[in-house]
Amino acid sequence: MTDSKRLNWVDAAKGISILLVVMLYATNGAGEATGDIGLMHYIIGFATPFRMPEFFLISGLFLAHVIARPWARFADRRVVHYLYFYALWAVIHIVLKVGLASADPVTAGQYLLWAIVQPYGVLWFIYVLAMVSVAAKLLFELRVPKWLGFTAAALLSMAQIKTGSYAIDQFAAYFVFFYSGYIFAPMIFKLVDQAIAAPTTATAALVAWGLLNGTLVFTGGFLAEPTHFTMGIAEFAPIRFALALSGSVALCVLAGLLAQFKWNNWLSFIGKNSLVIYVAFVLPLGFSRLALVKLDLITDTTALSMVTMLIAIVVPLVGHWVIKRIGFGGFIFERPNWATLPESRKKTDQTIKYGAPAE
Repeated sequence: MTDSKRLNWVDAAKGISILLVVMLYATNGAGEATGDIGLMHYIIGFATPFRMPEFFLISGLFLAHVIARPWARFADRRVVHYLYFYALWAVIHIVLKVGLASADPVTAGQYLLWAIVQPYGVLWFIYVLAMVSVAAKLLFELRVPKWLGFTAAALLSMAQIKTGSYAIDQFAAYFVFFYSGYIFAPMIFKLVDQAIAAPTTATAALVAWGLLNGTLVFTGGFLAEPTHFTMGIAEFAPIRFALALSGSVALCVLAGLLAQFKWNNWLSFIGKNSLVIYVAFVLPLGFSRLALVKLDLITDTTALSMVTMLIAIVVPLVGHWVIKRIGFGGFIFERPNWATLPESRKKTDQTIKYGAPAE
């Protein structure tokens, strides 16, 4: 497979991931507003085992390209890169949502301080991405065998630890999937290549996986609530872990198949801009839901979920396009040169696009 096609399906996989993330927040928010559940609650329920694991696995796929670099260059692309956008957007979120919308500057200041050690809201993902990147680099530098690193990380994930620190708990839960993307990348790329070469067989395998995943999620005590979904048999830690890993790989295969059709280019486009959407979507999502509910324009939970989800995806993309057109404010979505480490600066362009694969 050519590099361009390879990146195409990776972007498509990232597109699926960001759609599921936005769907979760849109659906839970709509459920809270209406006090009811809708169709999308069950879609989110089905995706619960693999929704975030897949995002981490995708983020680790190209780690092998950079992990052997000197610490400064590695940290610039895999740590500073993420923390720049975390810090910037944590300030934007807190100032807009707490300082201005709630007119509470004192609480906003407290939140800003806490955001240093306790990831703020949906931005926890990019905060933890910096953490898992450092951990993977340490294992590499210490020459820890990959099988040992994977086993330890898997046990840590299945332990479902609760320390009181959200950053540590999320790191423990998801590091194994980031590490899996790194160590299993050759096998995953080969599997997707094989799926593209035999789409009928791959589709049948995806259907079988979907039936198994759905059966384990929806049987044995599942419960759908307006703001929460409790899985059935899949809630058992080893089963959940197996579904997370298999589901993440299954979505890679699905993305590989979908990326072969030009009419699915929109999915790859969303994937290329997935982190642009990720850092900004909760703002248009929250404000649009509030407006629609206050004006009593949409009362159906499913419809409210779908409309607010669409708004939450489109607004950041439009905002990014406008910023590029006017040539002002680019630092919101592109890391400026001054925010790079000196050792890495001479090897970078003037700006580093947030949505680009970190290499």
